[in-house]
Amino acid sequence: MTVEADRPDPTASMLAFFGSEVLRLRTKAGWSQQKTAKEARSTHAMISYVENAKRVPSKELADGLDVALGTDGHFGRLHPLVMRYAYPKWFRRYVELEQEAASVRSFQAQLIPGLLQTEDYARALFTAVRPDNLDGLVAARMSRQELLEHGLRCWFVVDEPALDRLIGGKHVMRDQLTRLLTAGQEPRIVIQVIPRTVYAHAGLTGPFTLLSFDKGKEVLHVDGFCQGRTTADASEVSEGVHAYDLLRAVALSPEDSADLIRKHLKELGP
Repeated sequence: MTVEADRPDPTASMLAFFGSEVLRLRTKAGWSQQKTAKEARSTHAMISYVENAKRVPSKELADGLDVALGTDGHFGRLHPLVMRYAYPKWFRRYVELEQEAASVRSFQAQLIPGLLQTEDYARALFTAVRPDNLDGLVAARMSRQELLEHGLRCWFVVDEPALDRLIGGKHVMRDQLTRLLTAGQEPRIVIQVIPRTVYAHAGLTGPFTLLSFDKGKEVLHVDGFCQGRTTADASEVSEGVHAYDLLRAVALSPEDSADLIRKHLKELGP
């Protein structure tokens, strides 16, 4: 169990400050994490994560805490500041759209898709660029994965080189490949791998994601070096849909993809 001395410095980030405020006010009320979770309509694990700056609180959680603890909108006012810290400005709109989406179709050429990354894989990935807010970046990425627990349908196409690159070393990659195999068994998640025997395909220009909604237009997000770009332009979305269909056509079936992932996992050894 995390002890008080191990908690993040509340002056280190808005994420840590938000968590320290949850701890302060629930302690003042004489509540345990479990009772706080029940009253705020959340989970014990989420309250613990937030207090330890391991997850970005949702707007719903912020509002729930205000109602439960009678804090007159305190957490609701802090939430936009936390979001500003957790995600760069250009990415915030995508995060909002992702939360509203009914389905996600993602292609990645060099990396495991963010929604499927383990915490250690994400940390190793971010460490390579030496960011000032490493813990915040990891927490933000892990927070997005909560969407997988709320009915989001996902289709991931991954180029085989993403399985070869040992981000974080063999131990981290073993856990990551195991995570892929587990995720691929979920009814709402499809994972396909494009084998290296496919020399040219429609995704060689870079990774991209398509978001679909129960109501409203589809959205295309294209990753870039410094920042990505999100658009609902019909012609660009149409090109993205066409490219994704071509990628699925040359990828292995989900079953054969799982076998290929197992092969890579076996090659990593015990």
